[in-house]
Amino acid sequence: MNRFLTQITDTARFVGRFVVLGLAAAFIIVWLRPHWLPAMSNASSKASPGAVGNTVSAPFSYADAVNLTAPAVVSIYTNTTVRNTLPGVTDPLFKRFLEHKLPKRQQRGLGSGVIVRSDGHILTSNHVIDRVDDIRLALADGRVFQPEIIGSDQDTDLAVLKIDASDLPVAALAGPEQLKVGDVVLAIGNAYGLNNTVTMGIVSAKGRNDLNLSALEDFIQTDAAINAGNSGGALINARGEVVGINSSMLDQSLGAQGIGFAIPIAIASKVLDQIITYGSVRRGWIGASFSDNHWINRREQSATSLSGARVEQILSRGPAWSIGLQPGDVILSWDGQPVDNSNQLNLMIANTAPMSNIELNVERGGLVFTTSLQVLQQPAPG
Repeated sequence: MNRFLTQITDTARFVGRFVVLGLAAAFIIVWLRPHWLPAMSNASSKASPGAVGNTVSAPFSYADAVNLTAPAVVSIYTNTTVRNTLPGVTDPLFKRFLEHKLPKRQQRGLGSGVIVRSDGHILTSNHVIDRVDDIRLALADGRVFQPEIIGSDQDTDLAVLKIDASDLPVAALAGPEQLKVGDVVLAIGNAYGLNNTVTMGIVSAKGRNDLNLSALEDFIQTDAAINAGNSGGALINARGEVVGINSSMLDQSLGAQGIGFAIPIAIASKVLDQIITYGSVRRGWIGASFSDNHWINRREQSATSLSGARVEQILSRGPAWSIGLQPGDVILSWDGQPVDNSNQLNLMIANTAPMSNIELNVERGGLVFTTSLQVLQQPAPG
């Protein structure tokens, strides 16, 4: 019996030594090379999804998202005949006389577009196709078309083209869920003539305005590289859905890096629908111009931004004039929605259907009153 107990004890000691050595080796490996154990880390994350501090793992590849949308992104090539100029000649009459005798040259341009309907409708940037003589459009599968310009909208810098073709790939548009700052996005387009170039970044900011890029501004800002030729292309989320139409980037000659802008797909979709339905975009108009509301401290020579939009000018016989609005009035709310600044109010007015009756809260001389007006359709330019 004693001999049997002695054998068990010796065996336990023998096994114990290896268990201790194994645990020590495992501890050293985890301490020195934690990345050798990805499966353990993933299993731990999955085991406690609600734990504080856990983060959602990003995919190792966005190939599925790109493959979903890239076939629907087209490359646009334009050609425009322009006259050579006379540098150094300032006299307008002399310049006009001589320039008519100068030879003409061809100016080529690049851009992108997104097929958004199976019948061949394509969204792009207005500045890509504005005042050009010839447009050629190349699909990802190699087919080339001369598209028809269905309509354009200078206020948002968007245009709609159409091609007659079958078996067209169509981009999936993002739904009503809110795009968030920090979301991963990818830009797809004809960068420098390199068709279907993909760059990646995040949403850096939303609602950017006052950039003097277009009349109505509500841009998505991203650090995904948007190069020459990307304008009109797709900005997509990690699921491959189009969240914006790439528009422009800040001038790199100014030292800007990673600052590009895209038009939200919600705005682009409204422009698309109206151009297809009416041939142009119908916007609200009240016959007034606005500026941001500031409180001026003349003693300290400073200004503090306040909520609301200050009326600057009133056009005679317009809706604002008809209800007695005056320069200096401050619009505090539009149809129940608070007004933060003049750019926001301009967007609110433009997005209001003509002939709608809207209630306003207005501040004048420290007193707030409520009034209403009927929004008219924005007159045609000129």
